[in-house]
Amino acid sequence: MPMEKTFDPAAIEAKWAHEWESRGLFRPARPDATPFTIVNPPPNVTGALHIGHALDNTLQDVLVRYERLRGKDALWVVGMDHAGIATQMVVERQLNERQQKRTDFTREEFVDKVWEWKAESGGQITGQLRRLGCSMDWSREQFTMDPHFTEAVVKVFVDLHKKGLIYRDKRLVNWDPALKTAISDLEVESHEVPGHMWHFKYPLAGGETYTYVERDADGHVVLEEERDYISIATTRPETMLGDGAVAVHPDDERYRPIVGKYCEIPVGPKEHRRLIPIITDDYPDPDFGSGAVKITGAHDENDYGVAQRNNIPMYRLMDEVAAMRADGAPYAEAAARAVEIAKGATATPAEIDTLNLVPEEYRGLDRYEARKRVVADIDAEGLMVKVEDKLIMQPFGDRGGVVIEPMLTDQWYVDAKTLAQPPMQAVRDGRIDIVPKTWEKTFFNWMENIQPWCVSRQLWWGHRIPAWYAEDGRIFVAETEEEAQAEAGAGVALTRDEDVLDTWFSSALWPFATLGWPENTDLLKRHYPNDVLISGFDILFFWDARMAMQGMEFMGDVPWKTLYLHGLVRAPDGAKMSKSKGNVVDPLGLIDQYGADALRFFMSAMESQGRDIKMDDARLAGYRNFATKLWNAARFCEANGISASTSFEAPAATLPVNRWIIGEVAATVAAMDKAFAAYRFDDAANAIYSFAWDRFCDWYLELIKGAIDDETKAVAGWVLDQILVMLHPFMPFITEELWTGLGDRADYPLITAKWPAPAATHDADASADIDWLIKLVSELRTAKAELGLPPGARLTAHFPTSLKGRTDKLAAQLDRLARLEAISFDPAPAGASAQLVVEGETITVPLEGVIDIAAERDRLTKALAAAAKERDGLAGRLNNPSFVERAKPEAVEKARADHAAKEAEADRLTAALARLG
Repeated sequence: MPMEKTFDPAAIEAKWAHEWESRGLFRPARPDATPFTIVNPPPNVTGALHIGHALDNTLQDVLVRYERLRGKDALWVVGMDHAGIATQMVVERQLNERQQKRTDFTREEFVDKVWEWKAESGGQITGQLRRLGCSMDWSREQFTMDPHFTEAVVKVFVDLHKKGLIYRDKRLVNWDPALKTAISDLEVESHEVPGHMWHFKYPLAGGETYTYVERDADGHVVLEEERDYISIATTRPETMLGDGAVAVHPDDERYRPIVGKYCEIPVGPKEHRRLIPIITDDYPDPDFGSGAVKITGAHDENDYGVAQRNNIPMYRLMDEVAAMRADGAPYAEAAARAVEIAKGATATPAEIDTLNLVPEEYRGLDRYEARKRVVADIDAEGLMVKVEDKLIMQPFGDRGGVVIEPMLTDQWYVDAKTLAQPPMQAVRDGRIDIVPKTWEKTFFNWMENIQPWCVSRQLWWGHRIPAWYAEDGRIFVAETEEEAQAEAGAGVALTRDEDVLDTWFSSALWPFATLGWPENTDLLKRHYPNDVLISGFDILFFWDARMAMQGMEFMGDVPWKTLYLHGLVRAPDGAKMSKSKGNVVDPLGLIDQYGADALRFFMSAMESQGRDIKMDDARLAGYRNFATKLWNAARFCEANGISASTSFEAPAATLPVNRWIIGEVAATVAAMDKAFAAYRFDDAANAIYSFAWDRFCDWYLELIKGAIDDETKAVAGWVLDQILVMLHPFMPFITEELWTGLGDRADYPLITAKWPAPAATHDADASADIDWLIKLVSELRTAKAELGLPPGARLTAHFPTSLKGRTDKLAAQLDRLARLEAISFDPAPAGASAQLVVEGETITVPLEGVIDIAAERDRLTKALAAAAKERDGLAGRLNNPSFVERAKPEAVEKARADHAAKEAEADRLTAALARLG
């Protein structure tokens, strides 16, 4: 049946997505083939396909389809992450819509509702990945809460605990008051918001005074006065209640007289004011503010470090919703005990945590209401120095949407420092190859300074921590409650830990738990380690590094041999995409508009190592046009009796044009193989694009028109097949449609065809002849365009006699493509002429009588003057630092593009004038 006249991506995509999967072609049985394995970064079960997913999955699919075509046993593991916080939020939101809340149900009932939601609504992204053309092994789709995966997660936790690599500790975490859980750094977004900097006086204990002296850079005294206080500045006055010390730099001479003395926190009942020591630490910056900082270790990350170094007590002020604590003993009692501790009394962390240092009048208040009250009370006492308006960076939970509170809480931690050592060594010795190499420095910097990894979350949905507590505080970690009870002894009442594990903890097992671990399955033996991981650089530490840690700890080998890190997809102006900016691009909308093949090709061609991708609708339209051009080229072949090849090897060829195109195929295959080996997706895409569009469609089909004999039919059919195979990883839908449409190959679909491997068939003579012909025709067409001549104008050309053999050999193509009235080897007549220089030889085309030379020279001169004026004007703007530095980036970018265009136009017009002589 003849091909359709027009290329319709939607119909083709739906057809082949179903056909491939239903026939099991994403994982053909190849037990004896070399394995190739990729695991897909598991998207959230709540997720929808975004442009980052489109890039990440396109690159993976390109590699998988390439390796499958090369005959490998290609396994692309697919699945979803249970996404603890995101999923619990979705289900709670649904309950809220029904005037219900999570706590209306038991934990087990709520978890059942989450499973019901997953069955009904979860996982829409898997259908969207299918629309993109992802050839994953859908028959083995994984989920991080599947029973076998849960077994793996529990075993890892228990084994790490036995080795002392998981432990419980009280440390500072990012606390989300909306979600009432600790969250990871990845789930925190910092925004600059309007705020204030308050400056307060902390009176010295016992009314002591000292001489405060400030000096300028030359050492001259600029201020000297007697003070009975030390001044501090803070953006969060409510946290003053939990101060454990005031710190100054050890080299700050201003405060040397009072280091080691005590000062008074200027808030709370006067008779119970708390005293804290003035200490030295390298953290305070003497040149910032007053140079003195309050140390509130339980509510500030930097202060936490100072408190740890100096054994300063850390007092927790807030509850799980970031309201001021209302529990514990009266303030007077707690404050008195805190003063004893400040003066050297011994106290355990547990006792310190029980001390509620929030005065009664602030207890139970929201943190921001407490802030207002604290500021007002200090000001009323005359202890506020000043208040400044200030933009401050504030951390927000990316899901809860409220300001994160650094909070000192009991959590479970992984000894990441110990687990980080083997992956670092693996990168150093090349067992893990990070591409691009530029990311290695970042990897080592983070891994060498890695902090304990908080893996517990205060949620109901997720892998519950396998730990049980006895009433006396003992903890029993075991794979089952029965094992924990046996360890604790009969009659010991046990209570299970309420927390679940961080989602990243379970996803860190993805490269091996998805293959059947802890069972030593055949699949695990065959496909671990994986070959490559493709990942966004933004999860290098949160997922990639942790997979490397857990893989090497539990499998004794790297999880993957290559880690490829791609950039971000940005808005057309280079800005980061975000919903708040309204510049987010929906990849499904792009697929509807341009087709999945065009979007995939765009992503691949623009993926240049180490660079972000800017969205560009013009390029997407261009790649849709590329697909249409290929479609029309296939229709031309079909109409001229050119059909599918019956040979894997190149057909025998005698004609120069056929020998040339076979050599071009070999060169393109070699270029693509080299690019794939180096993970240069852009180079591989551009190699096949250039060959298919330029060499095959634009030149080869033109060169064979009117002379399509049996040899040419065989060669053209074979070359088109090679194009379809080479293009298939990037544009799977159209290539599969053309492959089966041009021949009876229903039992031999393109997805499982063979990657081209033609013998070294480069024919130097044929290549030289055809390349010369292409250059000549291009030069002649350019000259006609520059001189305002119609493309069909027939001219006489005078060739050097050295080219007679070549022109005789290519006479038919010269006549059809060059459209020459005559070819002469006599000297060109005197007068104006166009000089075409091709590979160092000059071909002369007389112009007398063909055009009005004077008028054409005048036209070109005026046009050149106008283009040069605009070019120089734009150059002046770009050379002006004021414009480049102050103008909007998009304005500067446009000026540069306009300058380049005018410069090219001036060069073209100069060349045209030169042709006139």
